[in-house]
Amino acid sequence: MDYIVEGLFYEAHGLKFRKFLDIKHVDCHLKNPDVMVVMMNPGSSHPIDGIDNNSIPTKACPDSTQFQIMKVMKNAGLQYCRIINLSDLRTPSSGDLYRFIHSDVGKKIDHSIFSSTREQELDALLIRGVPVVYAWGVNDALKDLARSAINRLNVKNPAGIKKQASDCAYYHALPRIHSKQLEWVDTVSSQLKMSSDTGNL
Repeated sequence: MDYIVEGLFYEAHGLKFRKFLDIKHVDCHLKNPDVMVVMMNPGSSHPIDGIDNNSIPTKACPDSTQFQIMKVMKNAGLQYCRIINLSDLRTPSSGDLYRFIHSDVGKKIDHSIFSSTREQELDALLIRGVPVVYAWGVNDALKDLARSAINRLNVKNPAGIKKQASDCAYYHALPRIHSKQLEWVDTVSSQLKMSSDTGNL
């Protein structure tokens, strides 16, 4: 694999979370990401060392969605991507996430980096002035979190495929239909190359 993947995994309230994930090309010498990606939540990616509660980033096994991001990075000539999510909850099931968001536990836990109580954490992770990709999906259960992310990030021209007639829904990086997966990679790669050429971030 041409990329090194590292994430900060942690546990709280008996649940597994991930704060962020970095994807770097093996030849990357950048100190900061040259692209940010905002997705729904950490899926099946997991720490290689098996330690689910850590205070430092550790090497991670990527999942299928992250391979989509790697394809985009390669196409657009990008070296270092940081992924943050609407929710830190680790689960490969979107249904489990939607139920968690609206559960009593989900409402009590600051599981979103875009929560007003986690502004300092977001500021520490967010790199301003680089392209940002929105790719969290279009389910209505995500509306509040998506709007919080859009407001806090305040990105002028985000990359991604926006759902028509929606103010906050952007299609997921790994659609279920294979042809749509290819379309997502092609579209976002083109958007990022255009941003790089014009400096229009």
